[in-house]
Amino acid sequence: MRGPGSFRGPGGFGFRHGAGTSPMHMQAQSGEKRKLTMKDTLRILSRLWKYLYRYKWYGLLALLLSISSNLLALVGPLLSGNAIDAIGTQPGAVDFERVFYYCALMVVFYILSSILSYILSVLMIRLTQKVIFQMRSDVFNKLLDLPVRFFDSHQPGEIISRISYDIDTVNASLSNDLLQIFTSLFTVVGSLIMMIYISPILVLVFAVTVPTSILLTKYMTSKVRPLFRLRSAKLGELSGFVEEIITGLKTIKVYNQEKTVIRRFDEENREAVDAYYRSEYYGSMVGPSINLVNNLSLALVSMFGALLYLFGRLSLGSLSSFVLYSRKFSGPINETANILSELQSSFAAAERVFRLIDEEPEPKDREGAVVLDNVRGEVVMENVSFGYTPEKTVIRDLSIKAEEGKLVAIVGQTGAGKTTIINLLMRFYDPDSGTISIDGKNIMDVTRESLRLSYSMVLQDTWLFHGTIYENIAYGKKGVSKDDVIAAAKAARIHNYIMQLPDGYDTVLSDDGINISQGQKQLLTIARAMLLDSKMLILDEATSNVDTRTEQQIQKAMRELMRGRTCFVIAHRLSTIRNADIILVIRDGRIVEQGTHDELMGLNGVYAEMYNSQFS
Repeated sequence: MRGPGSFRGPGGFGFRHGAGTSPMHMQAQSGEKRKLTMKDTLRILSRLWKYLYRYKWYGLLALLLSISSNLLALVGPLLSGNAIDAIGTQPGAVDFERVFYYCALMVVFYILSSILSYILSVLMIRLTQKVIFQMRSDVFNKLLDLPVRFFDSHQPGEIISRISYDIDTVNASLSNDLLQIFTSLFTVVGSLIMMIYISPILVLVFAVTVPTSILLTKYMTSKVRPLFRLRSAKLGELSGFVEEIITGLKTIKVYNQEKTVIRRFDEENREAVDAYYRSEYYGSMVGPSINLVNNLSLALVSMFGALLYLFGRLSLGSLSSFVLYSRKFSGPINETANILSELQSSFAAAERVFRLIDEEPEPKDREGAVVLDNVRGEVVMENVSFGYTPEKTVIRDLSIKAEEGKLVAIVGQTGAGKTTIINLLMRFYDPDSGTISIDGKNIMDVTRESLRLSYSMVLQDTWLFHGTIYENIAYGKKGVSKDDVIAAAKAARIHNYIMQLPDGYDTVLSDDGINISQGQKQLLTIARAMLLDSKMLILDEATSNVDTRTEQQIQKAMRELMRGRTCFVIAHRLSTIRNADIILVIRDGRIVEQGTHDELMGLNGVYAEMYNSQFS
């Protein structure tokens, strides 16, 4: 349904592609449509049980409360039958003392049962909140452990849907449905025992109705389960679409595409609503169908119980107790059938959550990987080839040598592979062949953490978080002083602007810094990078959002601060890289030209054509 998009992982780098065309995206989509089998259901229950088992003492107390509450409630029908027998069938033969005695006991037992049920409900809410807290933490921690490849092939809205909607669905099921199932189980077993105690013959009625209920429930849930999985998938897609539209709202208005977007939203919304309706419509049939069978069982119990009473095999009080127990027996079965549709939704949501948790994490460092320290900054790429998919190679037999402290500029047409080179340097992706080394050490033999800490990065896509300006600049460096932050801000030519704000460096930025201009956001991220002590620096069109005068000031300041650092600069405005030590011109994943600005202009080749086109 969606057109091509550009999705990037943490840090802003990533593989750009059509949202619905990548192999991983298609795999995810096919996974949504895959039928959830009984084996899958048992696996999901097993995973949920592992979460519950972490809080086993809560569970044990809940079990004791449930048993106690149900036992007290199960005594009620027996006392009711005894009270009826105490009334008798003859006028004036009522034993009021016994009647009031049994009625008083019923009131006491039911009140105690209600109190225990209330405590049980509160306990279950507390238990499920702990489980959901842990589950949501596991999902979030997993997200930070996933490779960039995952985020390149999944929309942010889809991921957010799993950590919010899907986990909330599981929470509702655990706090309500799980308690109901617990209660129903003990009620059914207890009622069955009491009915056998009262009249074993009359229990035979349920030998017909219970199997009928089970078979009917199994058949209907097998039809409903895929509908709930599709519902979760469609709601996730809708969330992703809305997130995409909100992010690009200005672009939509600029191109007057409001009507087009509304039409696409209507389509997405209609699909989500239809999926929701179908799942709820067919799911709602389960309860009434089972209720019909249960009402049939009640009719049969009343009919055959009356015959046993007429033949003196059953007292009127015992028949009354049996009928009440039969309602307690069949009622929970009916309620369980009613919540089965909700359980299908919960299982579908849990399956999506667990599928995310089970995603392959970023590969671990090789055994014996060493920490990259005392970095000088010599970077060498030798015969590197790489493709995001096996069918399409992006980088072909690429060799680059960046000497210590040199400024290397990478230029080329869109899609030439410039950002891919940075992805490989940072090990967001690993090359298919060839080697990349820093100071003679193969980056495959060093830890990812130490490798990435060796770089500072300023990206075209700025990222600021909800916090003060000071916190945003100091992000990434522990124990930084206020003077250090101010020095970095001055170097980035943003200090004067900060001081004009009412709270200065304590000014709180809203999410992603939407309360300041794009250029100011860019300057803050530049200040953040300047603060780090790394020996290598990556600039991905870092000055694209500032005016020409500010850009010139930043270039002078950064040139001074980049002294002694190995710098990689991806640039589209070629005027910003005229002083680079070496310029690499990339085309179709290969270096077609390299040299200084004057040398490349003298060749009158690809670089000269690109440069002249910008200033013609």
